[in-house]
Amino acid sequence: MTDIPLEHVHVEPSEPVDGSAPAVVLLHGRGSNEQDLLQLTQHFPDHLHVVSLRAPDRLQGGYTWYELDLSGGGLHQSQPHTEQFERSRELVRASIDAAIEEYGLDSDRIGLLGFSQGAITSLSLLVEDPDDYAWVVALHGYLAESHASVEPEGIADKPVFVGAGSMDRIIPASRAEHAADRLRELGANVTVQVYDAPHGVGPDELADVVSFVETHV
Repeated sequence: MTDIPLEHVHVEPSEPVDGSAPAVVLLHGRGSNEQDLLQLTQHFPDHLHVVSLRAPDRLQGGYTWYELDLSGGGLHQSQPHTEQFERSRELVRASIDAAIEEYGLDSDRIGLLGFSQGAITSLSLLVEDPDDYAWVVALHGYLAESHASVEPEGIADKPVFVGAGSMDRIIPASRAEHAADRLRELGANVTVQVYDAPHGVGPDELADVVSFVETHV
């Protein structure tokens, strides 16, 4: 047992390092679980810890970070449920802090990688506390309305990869592109790519993510 609030999977580096090591924290999408994104990390650098967190609430056969607020006009305009979104961000922050102690992670080299709801959560965490994260990969997500006007200190030159799908019917590519535009306005070092893909990560997107992580770890 550990004192990490969220259920999780921890994968140690296959290449031992002296002292603390960098880590990527994975945040899965709605209805999935902590196993889902692990396959994406198989090609990541060997000295990287992987901590994959499970969202707190059950949803059918998986888990969710929050329910959707559809009052803006349906799925394509959906926003996170305010209170549940805040609670999940607090749980992620507390889990990362505990994982740093539990697994000897380098607190200055923590990256976030999120898909869909996990990407939305990751981008919101970034603009709240940019100094806490070395880099962020946000796949098929958007910047929540609650955080769109936040102007944080410390986000200048922060590496951010934003991936989207031109055939994504869950989160349209335009929402991801708007997030990228806003992060650029704030001074982040943003890479954005739109793929001929639906709501999922294909081989081209994965290859670009691996290249991004290798550059910034």
